[in-house]
Formats: sequence, C-alpha cells, structure tokens
Amino acid sequence: MTESGRDDARLVPSAAAAWAATALGLHAGWQVALGLAAIAALCAAATLVPIRRGRFRAGAAPLLAALVVAAGFSAAVALRVWAVETHPLAGAAARDGWATLAVEPTEDPKRLGDSGFGGDQVLVPARVHRADLGAGRYTGGGAVVVFAPAEEWAELLPGQRVTLRGRLAESGGADLTVAVVRADGPPRSVQAPSRVQQWAGRIRERLASASGAVLPPTAAGLLPGLVVGDTSRLPDDVRESFRVAGLTHLTAVSGANVSIVLGAVLLAVRGLGLGPRTGAALAAVALVAFVVVVRPSPSVLRAAAMGAIGLLALVTSRRRNGLPALAATVGVLLVAAPELATDAGFALSVAATAGLVLVAPLWVTRLRARGWPRAAAEVFAVSAAAFVVTAPIVAALSGTVSVVAIAANVLVAPVLPPLTVLGTTVAAVSAVSPAVAELLARGTAPMLWWILEVAARATALPLAEVPVPAGVSGAVAVVGGLVAARYLLRLRRGRPAGAPTVMSGGRGTIDR
Repeated sequence: MTESGRDDARLVPSAAAAWAATALGLHAGWQVALGLAAIAALCAAATLVPIRRGRFRAGAAPLLAALVVAAGFSAAVALRVWAVETHPLAGAAARDGWATLAVEPTEDPKRLGDSGFGGDQVLVPARVHRADLGAGRYTGGGAVVVFAPAEEWAELLPGQRVTLRGRLAESGGADLTVAVVRADGPPRSVQAPSRVQQWAGRIRERLASASGAVLPPTAAGLLPGLVVGDTSRLPDDVRESFRVAGLTHLTAVSGANVSIVLGAVLLAVRGLGLGPRTGAALAAVALVAFVVVVRPSPSVLRAAAMGAIGLLALVTSRRRNGLPALAATVGVLLVAAPELATDAGFALSVAATAGLVLVAPLWVTRLRARGWPRAAAEVFAVSAAAFVVTAPIVAALSGTVSVVAIAANVLVAPVLPPLTVLGTTVAAVSAVSPAVAELLARGTAPMLWWILEVAARATALPLAEVPVPAGVSGAVAVVGGLVAARYLLRLRRGRPAGAPTVMSGGRGTIDR
C-alpha cells in the first residue's frame, strides 16, 4: 500500500486496458482492434490538452496512461491478428487443403484418447518453419495445432523439428493459431531435440521412473504431476476426485509451485550465509531451470511470473510492491503471448494472485487479532481469498462450485511445501543418481497418500459440489451467494453489517 495505507493501484487501469484491448482484438478481428487504437489515441490526445493547461490533474495521469496503453496494445494485436488472417496456411485451411509441414512442437503432446479417427490421438501445439502447399512454398513462422496418432507422436519433445503431411482446417479460436493440422500418419522425419530439451526430457522421464519403482501406482502417477505437471500417468478416477475436491490446481504447474521452489532456494541461501545478490542469482537460475524442465509454454511462463509475485508479496514487508508488480506482469505477459488474454487459466491465475496480494494479508491480520496462530491464519486466509476471487470465474466456466474445496485445501496445505521441495529434489537428483532419487522418492509416500486420501474422502461427501448455471449467470449467482454468506456470518455473530470479518470459502479447481 502507499504512504496513506492504500494499495498502489496506479498501474491497474493500464493493465486492464492492455488486457481488454488484446482480448477484444482476438475476438473481434484486426479491423475492430485498429479502430479501437485510433479512438484510444484520439481520447489520449484530448486528455493531454487539459493536463497541459493545469486542469484535471487528480487521476488524469493514470487515465492518460491507460488510453496510451489501450492504443498501443490495440494496434499491436491488430497487426498480429491481420498476420494470422492473411497467413498462407490460413488461406489453405479455409479451402480444407493439404500441406507438407516442417514444425517444431512447443509443448509436450497431450493425449486425447480415441477421438474417432482410428485409435488414440494426441494434440501437439507447434510452430511452423516451412510449408509446402502444392501451389507454393512458405517459409516463416505461425502457430498450428497438430492432431496425430498417439503411438507415433506421444514421445516427441518440444524443440524437435518434425516433418509431416496433413490436412488443414481453420482454427476458429480466439487466439493466434493459423491452422489446425490433422496428420495423416507418423512423422516423415524427426530431428534430434536440443541438448537442453534432452536434459529436460531425461529429468522428467527419470522422475517418473523413480516414482514408479518405489511408489504405489496412483502415487507414482501423482508425484510427476505435482512436481512438473506431468499427469500422463494419473488415473482418470483420481483426476475426477481432484476436480470435485478443488485440488486440480495441484497437478498443474502453478504459481504456488514456483513460490515454494524459490522460497526453498532463498531459505537455503540464507542458511548458508550468502548475500542477497547471490541469493537472487541462484533463485533466478532455479527459476530458469524449473521453467525449462516443466516446458516454457505460455501457461508455464504465466505461472512462473505469478509465483514470483506471490513470493514477493509474502517476503516483502510492504504489500504495495505486490499490486504494481502484478499489473506490470500482466502487461509483459500479454506482449509476449497475446493469446493469454482469452485464456481462462490466465484469468484465474491473475485473480488468485490478486487475492494473495490484496485480500489474504488483511485476513491474516484479522485472524491473528482473533487469536489464531500465524500458520493456521495464513493457510486459511490464502485458501479463502483464492476461493472468493476465483469462484465466480470457475462457476462461469464449469457450471459447478466445490463446497469442500476450502477444507480439502486447508488439509493438504501442510504437506505441499515439503512435498514440492522433496519432489523437486528427486527430479534434480535423478539426473545424477537414479538410485538416490528412488530412495528420496520413498519419503514422499506418506504425503502423497494424505493428498489422495483427502481428495477421495472429500469427493465422497454428499453435495461435495453444487451445480450452478454456466456463464455470466453462474458467476452472478456465486457472487450473490458469497455476499449473502458474508452478511449471514455477521448477523450470526450479532455484529453490525459494516463490521470487518473474514469470509469463509475454499479454493477453486484452477491452474494457478
């Protein structure tokens, strides 16, 4: 917060303008985005006149900055959407044409099961390097999504150059994908991945091997999901129990993972008596290594950024650093990956981080004033704050609200930091000594059992989740329910409606 005790929200209008302008451009097209850029530029010019004359100084600077940002981001997204719409592959996709492509996967293949195209399929986000369209050859960039047989494609690593033949189709999504490609079979040629990707793939595989060698099958499938987001070996019934219990975010690379890993590094540095600069450098190295192993996709970069902000909010003595950092990070991420503006995970991650920065510290203070121990207050406040700010979004997306989420998250919270640190250590050690990695993996068994038990028992409870209308009506219903719960709690305590209190809640099923 600022000197007066209020949160420094001066960058928030600019971040909101960047987000709105980018999302509108992706949904409405480059013509609308270009028109918005012109309107925002004109409004910025009109705002600048009274400022120069010494009028409307209060609040004028943030408004001017937001208009300038809106103009810039609108123009940028207009250019990128125009490039997608006029891409040679987009034209061929509109005609349902065929092409021979040289592409580079940007993420690990995602298994889809049997989608009706002759056996199990995988989805592979990729970047185009070259395309032979029959009538001509294209050399350049462009994002595509490849659907291909799992048997021949599932083991590909990001960064491998792959040549394939496939049929093109239009994307239809509000993103920057130029075409969807349905491969006609196995890759025609595959180049070796870079040494960095080979190292990352080897760590992921050895983590899975060490888990499978010493842990029960369900726990062995869960540990890689908790550490590096690899849920390929996680049974479907466990996925469902995690969803109902509001624990799905545990098996996705999230800001919480990043905060725990970086926090462990900083504690180790402090314990060794090293200086702050050395600690910052080692934390940066750990963050880069973590992102490489987990895969530097937009969602992972988002999680890394939000995790770093969350850690900043927890370790700094001044909360005012958190909100400006969050707003600036939103802008930077939208520059690097504009498609995040329409990504539900991005919205949930930003909301959860805002809850951690703005709401959780206040609730920790209030709970401490009521006599709660600090650890218990922090666990409850973080889970409750995450629920309050994300539940409307989750309801709009899924049409459900997890009633047991807060209890489940509070129960598993004590084991998450040691489990994340130990699991990350298993992954790191596996690159040097698989035997030692297996020994360390045995230590994760009790904590994994506890998480699985909490998820199973929470899911088995009556009315573990409540259906609500999907879309805006569901979000409004949840907001109304939260407001009603707030006042009911105050009335039950016999306090005035305006008195401060802490709202109960739980953590939504999100990728934070």
